[in-house]
Amino acid sequence: MTRSFLDVVEAWNGESVVTTFDSATGAWMFVALHDTRLGPAAGGTRMASYPAPVDGLIDAMRLAEGMTWKWAGVGIRFGGGKAVIAIPDDLGDEARAGLVDRYAAHLVSLRGAFQTGVDMGTTPEDMARIGAISGYAVGLVDGKPGDPGPYTARGVFAGIRAALAHRFGEAAVGARSVLVQGLGDVGFPLAGLLAEAGAALYLTDLREDAAERAQARFGGTVIPAGDIWDVDVDVYAPCAVGATLNPDTIPRLRCGIVAGSANNQLLSEADAERLRERGILYAPDYVINAGGAVAFAAIHQGERDETRLRAQVDEIGSSLREMFEEAASARESPLHAARRRAQRFLNANGGPSAGAR
Repeated sequence: MTRSFLDVVEAWNGESVVTTFDSATGAWMFVALHDTRLGPAAGGTRMASYPAPVDGLIDAMRLAEGMTWKWAGVGIRFGGGKAVIAIPDDLGDEARAGLVDRYAAHLVSLRGAFQTGVDMGTTPEDMARIGAISGYAVGLVDGKPGDPGPYTARGVFAGIRAALAHRFGEAAVGARSVLVQGLGDVGFPLAGLLAEAGAALYLTDLREDAAERAQARFGGTVIPAGDIWDVDVDVYAPCAVGATLNPDTIPRLRCGIVAGSANNQLLSEADAERLRERGILYAPDYVINAGGAVAFAAIHQGERDETRLRAQVDEIGSSLREMFEEAASARESPLHAARRRAQRFLNANGGPSAGAR
């Protein structure tokens, strides 16, 4: 049964959701602010079609909470927020352009409570337009759009090396096999980094042509999307939709490590324990996929030196090593160590929550 808007909002532990209906297109805009103790909320804007508008609202809320833990987990003073624009399936290019402009105007009305960047379904060019209208897009350099994907991929690569070192005692990627699921803005450059390091690549995407493009560029083996659970690999790197780790799929996994860029990889937190019980090392998604957020936060604060930006992103590997060690000592999932780290930063820098807790 579809849940109502009221039921969803009443059950949420965040601070607020600003909801707008765009009558010109039939789209819904949801800006979810989960926790602003560390500062104004920042997070991507996702544009996608959903079975019902309430599903877009739920997605915005889940993603906003993930941003709270992401910013706190890497020690950056932004609040957790996310926006979802739930669009009809038949939205044309002209209608989409008008919708982006009206969304930017909507951000102006929030007066800086939410700053945004690229997410699934939006582009760097969208952010340049949103930034020009509203002034609330991050990742722009002199008004020109940046692409967070390569930075996110670099952070995932650093996280994979950290996980390999913890799980197998050696960070070298060259002797390992990696299944990259999703060859988009992050999965594609991640595949390139892995190929350059000598990994045995397995590539899969719901869009077969995307996997074939990656194979033509980097080599590797294309795996049909429905067959990924039958492939023996050292690392499974989910880089597409969330909730691929759940009670149905975890028993089928044939890997030693899960380390990828997708948001909300676990259907529920209980799935982290299911992974641990199977001896699979899980790199918490909101830490390992923070590379784009780390880089764009630094750019937003004036950093322009590419070497320093990359070094900040590479620190994700060091953070994950500490979490893996803490979790191993406590005989628990790294998810718990990641959450404690984030909570410590929130408590030390943000004070009591203003949200409904």
